[in-house]
Amino acid sequence: MIWQELETGLGGLAAEGLLRRRRTLDAPCGPDAVVDGRRVVAFCSNDYLGLATHPAMVAAVRDAAERWGVGSGASHVVSGHLRPHEELEERLAAFVGRERALYFTAGYLANLAIVPALVERHDAVFADRLNHASLIDAVLLARAEHVRYPHNDVGALAARLAQSRARRKLILTDAVFSMDGDLAPLPDLFDLAERFDAWLVVDDAHGFGVLGPYGRGSVAHFGLPPSPRLIVMGTLGKAAGVSGAFVAGDRRVIDWLMQRARPYIFTTAASPLLAAALSVSLDLVERGEERRARLRRLIERLRSGLLGLPWRSPPSPTAIQPLLIGGNEDAVRLSERLFSQGLWVPAIRPPTVPAGTARLRISLSAAHGDGQIDALIAALHA
Repeated sequence: MIWQELETGLGGLAAEGLLRRRRTLDAPCGPDAVVDGRRVVAFCSNDYLGLATHPAMVAAVRDAAERWGVGSGASHVVSGHLRPHEELEERLAAFVGRERALYFTAGYLANLAIVPALVERHDAVFADRLNHASLIDAVLLARAEHVRYPHNDVGALAARLAQSRARRKLILTDAVFSMDGDLAPLPDLFDLAERFDAWLVVDDAHGFGVLGPYGRGSVAHFGLPPSPRLIVMGTLGKAAGVSGAFVAGDRRVIDWLMQRARPYIFTTAASPLLAAALSVSLDLVERGEERRARLRRLIERLRSGLLGLPWRSPPSPTAIQPLLIGGNEDAVRLSERLFSQGLWVPAIRPPTVPAGTARLRISLSAAHGDGQIDALIAALHA
């Protein structure tokens, strides 16, 4: 029977320590969580600035519900583009210093939209080997040649670009890599894009709101100049504290995406409530230097405390702090041991990370307290 194949597959995943499970939260997003009836300190949220429950955003949603209702009713290109959406896109473009921006319901959809709209067969995408799954899937949809280069290896990328005879070229990278927390060498990638006349598409999911002046993201952090060839995707469910994503770039690029990006054209627009909340979130991000400074201090506190442990903690200047364990079962056991002590740190295993690099992924937020960081450090050393 065909469903028996699924049973066999699930059993195989369980045997390899790869079976995923969900936990149900009975508290709002934040460090102080209630999970399956148990109070724990959560180190697994991407709410880096602690904005997900900010009273100003809750009030914005309440006010928007009274004026705009709940649903958008259609895709943006039919009748679902409401005034809150338009105002949000204008604010996002200005915030990241690009000509225009397009608002998507999810970062995964935004990435699936960009690449197939810009390249196709006979073109080539040059992608970092540790790119997010959504970027990998985007290349598959585009049906372009998928040229992968070793992680952050600018020399290898340059050699592959020089060898390519593709009609069009596109360099595709995360800005902050979601499982290691390290940064892509964006200035070097931009130079290569200029040299080889290529697009440069940057997924700034984990940099937007955290890095750069006023939280404007990784591109601003590195001081990259405005360029028609540079396209930035940023998610709005992490540091911005809500949900959705945006693509920002040259006016012609955004106009083209509106005509050709299938995940945008054929998806019902997000609720205007979310757009209204995000406009308020942008104000909080822009004025959030104190939150960003606190997050940096917590990162330093944790990294200092992790010294001397038997597991490697690769260099990461961001809120994503991996602790490499190695084996799948070992990572799961350590995660469960911490959970039993009231500390929720997820175990990340293949295929999310390469085989043999199962890890704990510690995610920090400006909302964490010093004592919570110290409790995690003490538990790991014990």
